[in-house]
Amino acid sequence: MRAITLLTASGAGVGYLPRLPGTAGTGLAIPFSLALNQLAFHTLYGGLFVLIAFTVCAIWLSGKAATILGRKDPQVIVIDEVAGFLIANFCNQQNLSSLLLAFILFRFFDIVKLFPAAKAEELPGGFGIVLDDVVAGVYTFAILYMSARWSSS
Repeated sequence: MRAITLLTASGAGVGYLPRLPGTAGTGLAIPFSLALNQLAFHTLYGGLFVLIAFTVCAIWLSGKAATILGRKDPQVIVIDEVAGFLIANFCNQQNLSSLLLAFILFRFFDIVKLFPAAKAEELPGGFGIVLDDVVAGVYTFAILYMSARWSSS
C-alpha cells in the first residue's frame, strides 16, 4: 500500500524528476484536465463531482505520502498540482492558447502564493499540501472566466 500511495501522490513518478517537479506535475495534469472538461461540457454536475472527489482524494493521498516520507510537504508529491490545475482549467476554452495561459497563470500563482495560499500551506497534513494549489487554481479559474466573459461581450 505504501508503494501505491507514493506512486499515485508522485504522479506515477513524475514528482521524482530532479528539476521542476511541480511544473512537470502540472504538465501531467493537462490530459486529465481536458478529459474532465469534456465530461463537464456534457454534464456540469458530473464534472464538478469528479473535481471535488479528486481534490478530496488528493488531500488524503498527500497526507499519507507526507507521513510515509516523514516531511511536511515533499516536492515529490505532485498530485496537489494536478488537483490545482484541474480547478484552474475547469471548463476553460478548448484551444491551445487558453490551455497555455491556464498553465502559465497556475504556475505563477502556485509559486507566488498570494493570500490566502501561504496561510493554507501552513495547515496540517494533506490540507496544507493541496489547499495552496487549490487557491492558485481558483485565482487562475477566476481570471480565465472573467477574460472569457469580457472577450465575448
